[in-house]
Amino acid sequence: MLSRIIPFIGWFKGYNMAALRADAIAGLTVALVLIPQSMAYAQLAGMPAYYGLYASFLPPLVAALFGSSRQLATGPVAVVSLMTAASLEPLATAGSEGYIAYAILLALMVGIFQLLLGVLKLGLVVNFLSHPVVNGFTNAAAIIIASSQLSKMFGVYVDKADHHYETIIRVVESAVHYTHWPTLAMGALAFGIMIFLKRVNPKIPNVLVAVVVTTALSWGLGFNHDVKAPLDAIRVPAMHDAINGFNTAVVGIEDLAMQRTALGKSMKEAEKSGDPVGILDIQHDQSVVNVKMARLKLQAHELRAGLRETLLTGVEQADGSLLFFAKDAIPAGMTSDGRTWRIKVGNGRLDTASLKMMGGGAVVGSVPSGIPSISAPSLDLEVMLHLVPFAAIISLLGFMEAISIAKAMAAKTGQRLDPNQELIGQGLANILGACGKSYPASGSFSRSAVNLQAGAVTGMSSVFTSLMVVVALLFFTPLLYHLPQAVLAAVIMMAVIGLINASGFIHAWKAQWYDGAISILSFICTLAFAPHLDKGIMVGVVLSLLVFLYKSMRPRVATLSRSEDKSLRDATAFGLRECRHIALVRFDGPLFFANASFLEDQITERMMGNDKLRHIIIVANGINDMDASGEEALSLIVDRVRSSGLDISLCGVNESVMAVLERTHLLEKIGRDHVYATMENAICATHESAHHDGQEDNCPLTTVCRLA
Repeated sequence: MLSRIIPFIGWFKGYNMAALRADAIAGLTVALVLIPQSMAYAQLAGMPAYYGLYASFLPPLVAALFGSSRQLATGPVAVVSLMTAASLEPLATAGSEGYIAYAILLALMVGIFQLLLGVLKLGLVVNFLSHPVVNGFTNAAAIIIASSQLSKMFGVYVDKADHHYETIIRVVESAVHYTHWPTLAMGALAFGIMIFLKRVNPKIPNVLVAVVVTTALSWGLGFNHDVKAPLDAIRVPAMHDAINGFNTAVVGIEDLAMQRTALGKSMKEAEKSGDPVGILDIQHDQSVVNVKMARLKLQAHELRAGLRETLLTGVEQADGSLLFFAKDAIPAGMTSDGRTWRIKVGNGRLDTASLKMMGGGAVVGSVPSGIPSISAPSLDLEVMLHLVPFAAIISLLGFMEAISIAKAMAAKTGQRLDPNQELIGQGLANILGACGKSYPASGSFSRSAVNLQAGAVTGMSSVFTSLMVVVALLFFTPLLYHLPQAVLAAVIMMAVIGLINASGFIHAWKAQWYDGAISILSFICTLAFAPHLDKGIMVGVVLSLLVFLYKSMRPRVATLSRSEDKSLRDATAFGLRECRHIALVRFDGPLFFANASFLEDQITERMMGNDKLRHIIIVANGINDMDASGEEALSLIVDRVRSSGLDISLCGVNESVMAVLERTHLLEKIGRDHVYATMENAICATHESAHHDGQEDNCPLTTVCRLA
């Protein structure tokens, strides 16, 4: 009992210094991969990069302590990070304080959901996400993740559109207009280093090497070159008008947002008081506010896009300050500083006294030093209700990824896994992680593989990994300032390449054509609905359930006949001749309310299609369960067959179905002498009477009697 509550006490049976050394080396190796990777994934989730380190602090430690896998490495992962961004973008601006608070709240909800599933031993609920659906979603997510990093690779900035493909079109258009070549070079260099080291020696932490080399180059070459400048320093009148217009639009949006919030409160009061006229008035006012806000958002988007696309040239003054002119429009007698400058425009108002001018590439910037404060996330009921479906999907997806990785490693190590205990471990990791300012985390395939290859013996390796992250947060955060954003984009793109698995579609299609179709449709829908990834998953789940229901309602019903190897097989599938007087009908599936009438139809069809039929034998080997509707249908079939002058028998009835027949007294109606243990017994017992005065020569079933 104690080992189930505190699983990690099992680590120390026979634990020695050699195992401790192996775990320490493995933990250090994983940390070298985790630190840069987690920062990249945090930005994929719409969070500041250093929140990836926060998500790498408590979750790996807690998941290892309370999970069942000894080598699973937990922390930020690509798919969960993407799902986090998709669920939070409708609520707040990425990177804002509200967005961060919602991400931490989402981690708490995901953890609670997983913990409840584990405690209630409902780990099997993950089976609702079938393999074809997960394959289609994962392939689409890999493409979405990789393409979402293109803007950072090219060094361009665009507003996100309603659909992901529209955002990518904007990125391409912006890149055609202007690409920051040093940024692209940094990303390409990171790619080159990671690919080269992976081929030369996979044991070398290629991600860490790429990050160290490019960060050093960024610092040495002055890759990042941002300055603050007042509006007067920009000598382009059109930009002054655009900046002022943009600020006016942003202020208008903020005012309308406050009005909408006030109207929402008024609507609740009107609904409580039951004032129909007041409700209509408020609904009208809300519609007006929404229309005005949509117009201002469109205006702000157009102005922001125009400001971002404006390229400037800097001219240094005697006091060291810069004046900015339109590209290739420097007044005579002035000399350019050789850089192309752009204005940094976000979603908030621009400070006209201190505009951020970019003359180089984007870097991570300042990373707060020290571990995050431990505190419970603030709860917001309305936001939580909005996040419930996303939390459920992320919980299942994250757990499915974690348990599949853990199973793959357990097959190599011979370790016994407990899916419900793993759910508890993942749930506690996200709950306590949320208290440590973490966004949702899960098991990582790449880092778990590194952990196993590095020789991890127990979950102590994850303890060492967490300790290394703490050391990095305490002492090494200043070294991350000059890390190029393009390098983090390259790290993400390199990591998700392994998620693309085209052979999965082919494999699913070969197994069953409808599984392949579901996988392909899940893939297409996920891409089409992105960034609303939950819709793609829901389409796949619904299709899987519809196929399951269809198969349950119309199970396989086969008429059997003797094949060349003397066994009884499906006559239609194998092209076998059927007996004229005996129909040996096999029903494959439980007989219940959804398919009971289908069996009736199949029996009736055989009676109508063969006027020489005399006896029907229902082969019940495949009927593993029967409900009241199934029992009623079977009773009606017996009545209908015998009222038509034919006889009916059963064979191969299992214990559970026999118990139903006995409790409902249907067994007496059928007759105990008409229920046989095997098909061979049933054929031998009925063959002679069914063929009496018959005209069939060489009956396909007579060999049974000869064998007897």
